[in-house]
Amino acid sequence: MKIQAINGFKDILPDSALLWQQIEQRARDIFQRFGMREIRVPIMEKTDLFVRSIGEATDVVEKEMYTFTEKSITMRPEATASIMRAFIENGMHVQQPVQRLFTIGPMFRHERPQKGRQRQFHQLDAEIIGAQEPQVDAELIAMGQMLLDELGINTSLEINSLGCPACRPPFRTKLVNYLELHQDALCDDCKRRTTTNPLRVLDCKKSTCKAIAKDAPSILDSLCENCSDHFSLVRQALQDLGISFTINRFMVRGLDYYTQTTFEFLTSDLGAQAAVGAGGRYDGLIEQLGGPALPGIGFAMGIERIVLLMEQKNNGTSLTQNTDCFIAALGQEANKPCSQLTHQLRLRGINAAMDYSGRSLKAQMKQANRVHARFVLIVGENELKQEEAVLRDMKTQKQQVFSLAGSVSEQGERLAPVLRA
Repeated sequence: MKIQAINGFKDILPDSALLWQQIEQRARDIFQRFGMREIRVPIMEKTDLFVRSIGEATDVVEKEMYTFTEKSITMRPEATASIMRAFIENGMHVQQPVQRLFTIGPMFRHERPQKGRQRQFHQLDAEIIGAQEPQVDAELIAMGQMLLDELGINTSLEINSLGCPACRPPFRTKLVNYLELHQDALCDDCKRRTTTNPLRVLDCKKSTCKAIAKDAPSILDSLCENCSDHFSLVRQALQDLGISFTINRFMVRGLDYYTQTTFEFLTSDLGAQAAVGAGGRYDGLIEQLGGPALPGIGFAMGIERIVLLMEQKNNGTSLTQNTDCFIAALGQEANKPCSQLTHQLRLRGINAAMDYSGRSLKAQMKQANRVHARFVLIVGENELKQEEAVLRDMKTQKQQVFSLAGSVSEQGERLAPVLRA
């Protein structure tokens, strides 16, 4: 009986991995343009880190975390809490007052596997810690928009404000009073959320709850003066940067640490799974975790969903890993010098390959096509005696003579520029 992958955990095969690499490389390039520095945090953390940061009454903590109860450790369901833990533990605020950090890697949540979301999923996560200016919010959002634009992915941006500890409690009272009038029509989860986490009712996907949420009070009508001014300046800064957006008065996030600015990048090309990336401000989180009272803002993007959108854009065609030169060694005598020449080309930055099995030229030419070779160097016993190999351009099918005179190092020095041309 064959052993198969666990449900919700998928292999990323070589052809697909090329697209993943392209996305990650583009993300690193753009993040570094904005002064972001990479941080790598553990996959396992103490469970209490996520309970204290994400919120005990959230779906993530209540239902979705992979937790080893005997050890009280959890496989990370998201990256922000881990980055904040690392920031505090390593005293990074002492080194530099404002930190711009990003990480790329797997997260884990026990939820129903679906298109674009597995139980092991991968995120691009970016955080700016120590800056509270509204322009920073706009800059971070603009960075996410730039990445999606450069990847050729069409999304719409929605923003909202969730207020702060000063204006959130009065709004919570208004919302609970409203929801209590509609308890009979709410789903069982939302009935429970009314007392534990009422903002999550506004994010319920059930049709009856969505209909009730449409007429619910909006926190935008309850913002304190500071939060109202902050949200206004964020909108103005986005306009100054040429970033289009719409205001979603009922947008909430699934994690309790969010305050003030929240945002989502949405697509209409993935069915119900509309969010490609999302984030927001979390000004009280660092202090809540035992660190200094510093503000922060960040976002995460799901790589699986970006991959799906990129594949749709490419009409399902896969990226290919090209080979600069395939060396066809004909006969046992040719194996050793061809192997040495292959190594010399690799030392010079050339993607080179060869087949050691001694198959026919026809079979090796097929292999060269399979690895998408740009050139094939044909070397047999006669070529070795005459010190002249045949270099074939696989695009034009034109051939030229390549001299095998001199050492393999000298041959590699002469051949590498030809292959790069």
